[in-house]
Order: sequence, then structure tokens, then C-alpha cells
Amino acid sequence: MSTTTKRAYNFNAGPSALPLEVLQKAQAELVDFQGTGMSVMELSHRSATFEAVHNEAIANLRKLFAVPDNYEIVFLQGGASLQFSMIPMNFLTEGKRANYVLTGSWSEKALKEAKFSGEAVASVSTKENKYKNIPTEVEVGENDAYVHITSNNTIYGTQWKTFPETGNVPLIADMSSDIMSKPVDISKFGMIYAGAQKNLGPSGVTVAIIRKDLLESANTNLPTMLKYDTFVANNSLYNTPPTFGIYMLGEVLKWIEAQGGLEQVAKNNEAKAALIYDAIDNSNGFYYGHAEEGSRSLMNITFRVADEELEKQFLKEAEEAGFVGLSGHRSVGGCRASTYNAVPTEACQALADFMKAFQAKHQ
Repeated sequence: MSTTTKRAYNFNAGPSALPLEVLQKAQAELVDFQGTGMSVMELSHRSATFEAVHNEAIANLRKLFAVPDNYEIVFLQGGASLQFSMIPMNFLTEGKRANYVLTGSWSEKALKEAKFSGEAVASVSTKENKYKNIPTEVEVGENDAYVHITSNNTIYGTQWKTFPETGNVPLIADMSSDIMSKPVDISKFGMIYAGAQKNLGPSGVTVAIIRKDLLESANTNLPTMLKYDTFVANNSLYNTPPTFGIYMLGEVLKWIEAQGGLEQVAKNNEAKAALIYDAIDNSNGFYYGHAEEGSRSLMNITFRVADEELEKQFLKEAEEAGFVGLSGHRSVGGCRASTYNAVPTEACQALADFMKAFQAKHQ
């Protein structure tokens, strides 16, 4: 199939770019999947054909992300936002507190939901610094049920470079916007969760990687669909899962492996982000970034044009030139380029060139 399809320069924050090769394969298989005479969307989730797709996706995720055997992998629905509630419902046991590190809007929302289940506090926050940085230290209490962080902040453009040490207290991370963008030492975490719609596939699938001992001590007095054990015991097939989303996630994982695995993907992401950050840093103040240099995200590059009217013109001309999704989040404004795994180097180079040309024309 031709790979010369005209594609937008897609910098959307999520749902976001998917690999062209994956989309083309899905297109080719859409009507007749593996000779079944049915689309994968029409297959019963109880069928052997779909179970093979499902199990292969889990196995490939475990292999590529180097998930140890003492962790369960489950596919859920409801996005990361439902996890904001499920995590404290399952793991915030009586007499304990939940410890949240606030580095942006999504960690604020996670804390808000946790308070419905018990004592939940923000032990550290960078809000006073307008969420421009990642904290250098995290306070861990003896009575903490867990410590929760957001590994990458899509709105403010910050990212944890090294993860905090929390001792015997489980570290739980919302990795929705940087999962599978680089190798991670899974053993540092009690749980990792992520919506798929940024680096793993289409919206509708949520991945949770949970250490078995954490599951064993979880609260069991919960509705069936709000217990992680329900999904572990049924291989994520207790009810009808988002079958097409899981199929696509599986194909994205195969694509990551074909790129050379996470080590190569990480190098690609560093190179892509550097193209845009260099355009910002070498602009003599024409552009300036939101995040402090040591906390800059490789996934979401947030920046402003020094002149507000020129910023509006920049976004207008960028859209006309085929760049999609460059407006910053409505809560902070400005500009944002989301450079997830599937965003090609060519798109990042084109944006950097556009930024330099715009500056030359308007400075």
C-alpha cells in the first residue's frame, strides 16, 4: 500500500497521531480480519480469534516495557479519569492517607477524586511556580497508603526525569502522556496506569500495570466493576472490552518493536523535541518556553510568542500551513506541540523551520 498519503502535521495533545503504517494495516484488515469474513470490531470478545489478539497485546506490552512477572496487566475503560477514583477506592485503606504530588491540572483532579474515599493530601506542589518545574524532593509519610505522581504534564509541558524513591510506600504513576516513550524501571512502582490515546493507540482503552502484592491488600468491599481483581481474574474480559482499541494498541506495540524498541524510540523522541526546543532557545526571546529547562517534557513542548498579537498570527499561519493542534490548553493559552511516539521527525523539523521563518518575517 502506498505510504505517500498526504498527512497533516498532527501535534494534537490527545487523541493524537497514530503511526501511518498501523492505520494502513487496520484499513486493509477492516472488513475481513484474518479471513474471518468479519471486521475485528464484529468479532465476539469470547472468540478464540479475538482472545489471541488480546493476549498478544498483553504479552507484547509485558515484553517491550519489561514488566516483571510479579505485576498484572489489565485493560480497562473510563480513561485515566476513572482511575483517579478507582485507585483510592482500592488502595486507600482505613487509617491510611493518600499522598499526591501536584505538578499540574491532572494531578489536581486525581487528588480531588481521592478525597471522596478518605484522607488525601498534597504533600508537595509546584503550583506557586505556575507548574513550571518538577519537584526535586517528595515527602513520604509512614502512614501513606501510596504516593501518586503524574509522570508527564500535557498542559504545562513538564516531565519527571528521575522518579522519586518512596521506600516501602507504593509509588503510583499516571503515565498517560509518556508511557512507552522510553524505558522505565517498573520495579520502582506499585502501579502504572495510562490512557492509550497518546502513545499506545486510540481513545477508549486504559492500561493498568499493578504489582501483585498491592492487589492482595486491596479493598474488596467495592462494586464489581470498580475492583481491579475483577479484571485480573477475568483477563480483562469480565465484560465487553473495547475490542478495536485493543487490536490497535497491539498493532502500535508491534510498530514500536519494529522501530527498535523503547531504547530507539527514546532516542527518536529526544531528537524530535530538540528540533523544536532549539528553535525556541535560539530565538533571542521571540519564543519562550513555559517549563524550566531541567523539567522540560519530551512529549509536550509548551511555549509562547513574546508578542501576544503575533502569537495569534503565528497560530493562524501555522494552521494554514497544515500544522494541527498547536494551540495551548484553554486553561493556560499559548502554544503547545505534542511530539508523541508516532509524530514523525519530519513533522518536528517542519515545525522548527516554520518557527524560524515566522520569526524572520515578523521580528
